[in-house]
Amino acid sequence: MHIGLITSEYPHPKVSHAAGIATSIKNLAVTLVNKGEQVTVFVYHQNKDEIINDKGVRIHLIAKKKFSFLTWYFYRKHLQNYINTVVVKENINILEAPDWTGITAFMNLKAPLVIRFHGSDAYFCKLDKRQQKFKNFVFEKSALLKAKAYIAPTTFAGQETAKIFGLHRNNIKTIHYGLQLDHFNNDAPNVYEDKTILYIGTIIRKKGVLELAEIFNKVIEVEPNAKLKLIGGDAPDVKTGAASTYALMQNVLSDKAKLNVEYLGKIPYSEVKNQIKQAHVCTFPSLAETLGMVTIESMALQKPVVNTSIGWAQELIDDGVNGYLAHPSDIDTYSEKIVQLFNDKALCLKMGQQARLKVESTFDINTIADKNIEYYQSIISKK
Repeated sequence: MHIGLITSEYPHPKVSHAAGIATSIKNLAVTLVNKGEQVTVFVYHQNKDEIINDKGVRIHLIAKKKFSFLTWYFYRKHLQNYINTVVVKENINILEAPDWTGITAFMNLKAPLVIRFHGSDAYFCKLDKRQQKFKNFVFEKSALLKAKAYIAPTTFAGQETAKIFGLHRNNIKTIHYGLQLDHFNNDAPNVYEDKTILYIGTIIRKKGVLELAEIFNKVIEVEPNAKLKLIGGDAPDVKTGAASTYALMQNVLSDKAKLNVEYLGKIPYSEVKNQIKQAHVCTFPSLAETLGMVTIESMALQKPVVNTSIGWAQELIDDGVNGYLAHPSDIDTYSEKIVQLFNDKALCLKMGQQARLKVESTFDINTIADKNIEYYQSIISKK
């Protein structure tokens, strides 16, 4: 089987952008190749056209293009023609695309299309309680209606997306993101920086970072030596129009808390894993997510995680067993969970061990890839 993956991000030095979604795509692509499948990745909105090979995956970088008018339409038709040429020439059996911004809207592709719910603009706007631009909704719905089937990384994400766009839930298959577990080993889970909290992700309102600032204010009152480390790029704030969400965090942090916050910005992926290992507690108080790769990566490295309690997170963590769940707006409860872990080393180690077992049973990429192959084949057989 030859599988084509359409994406705007992929982890490679020549690709202009890569985040958690990119990691999940690469994990799947490489594992599919290792299982004997052929995989071609189409990465759009790049700086130039180029074809590269990486770990058996053939990657087509497709440059951004501007047109004198209706660029949103003519660039999609450019992508359509480029992809279809490769589909026919190399006999691609199935294509997969993301739901974000409906990139496949107005495309007529020459292979069955499955759309994976990495998180549409409509989905995030609903969770954020924000108004979506009508144009974006039209693009996303148009793209979804052209697809043969859908994959959701969590049942929650699938159900919410189905409600928003009026999709038939029988056409949605839940298949989690997966991890290459041999890349996430922690030989010394009992060694870490005491009372250090780690957050990884874009510094943006929807990730719950403003609530995290309030949570840390509470923690620092009880644990004056606590430290908060932040990893990720800063972003403008959609609600206030502020250029920096990190600056908004600074406005929320108490004078005591500010002294114990370390913002590392964007750092290499390999260094992120080291930072996870060094953390005492990892925390992800997101208000809008489909799954959250950094959560399962932290769990795989045997870290106690305090995560949001919203829908998708309940499919990752069994509260009190392999992590804690608390709503980010419940500042007292959330901070109490962190302080409890700070003061119970045995609990941290036990929770970390259970977290690893959960990831091994639920998020092993080898098992996940088999589920994807089976689902792809079922779609192809209906062609």
